[in-house]
Amino acid sequence: METRRIFLTGATGYLGSRVVPLLRARGHMVRALIRPGSASKLPSGIETVVGNPLDAGTFADQVVGTDTLVHLVGVPKPAPWKGEQFRRVDGPSALAAIAAAKDAKISHIVYVSVAHPAPIMKDYIEVREACEAALQKAGVISTILRPWYVLGPGHWWPVALRPAYWFMERWSSTRESALRLGLVTIDDMLRAMVWAVEQPPAATRILEVSDIRRLGRDAR
Repeated sequence: METRRIFLTGATGYLGSRVVPLLRARGHMVRALIRPGSASKLPSGIETVVGNPLDAGTFADQVVGTDTLVHLVGVPKPAPWKGEQFRRVDGPSALAAIAAAKDAKISHIVYVSVAHPAPIMKDYIEVREACEAALQKAGVISTILRPWYVLGPGHWWPVALRPAYWFMERWSSTRESALRLGLVTIDDMLRAMVWAVEQPPAATRILEVSDIRRLGRDAR
């Protein structure tokens, strides 16, 4: 396995705080973009860069020398009524990361998007689709992960929907959407992200819910 040199945004967030120690434990170098005063939230051995994730000019020079950019900045606990926050944080932060990665000639971006189409979360999906389009336009090889809901600490309530998912996955008229908008565990999500970092593609690829589940299962 080749050691990767990773620039990671959102390192203190829900996914970032969990994937950083996994990447370090596997021998990868991690340089994390943080806000002032957040360094204590990260484990030892992590290089930190203080900057504004919405402004590429505050961190772009620190992306140079890395080969993988993992972008995890986003509004916590997405909900249908947070549309303005998605447009103010999720979109601009992704565009800033993409611009920095392109200028630094990064060879691979790992981006967490969202499963779509879907009957709810219109604003969230719209912003994430725009970011996917920006990745394609930038011409940087990417891995785009599309979970729908990640089950984990503080995010367990959808477990109650599992019986409904079970029936929907077995009914021909609802099977496709039930699988596309299925639930993934935090462990599966983290394993899929680590796999994506360690297995950079030759061309942009998309990992849907079924792929995330499979990669999580295969890594156990």
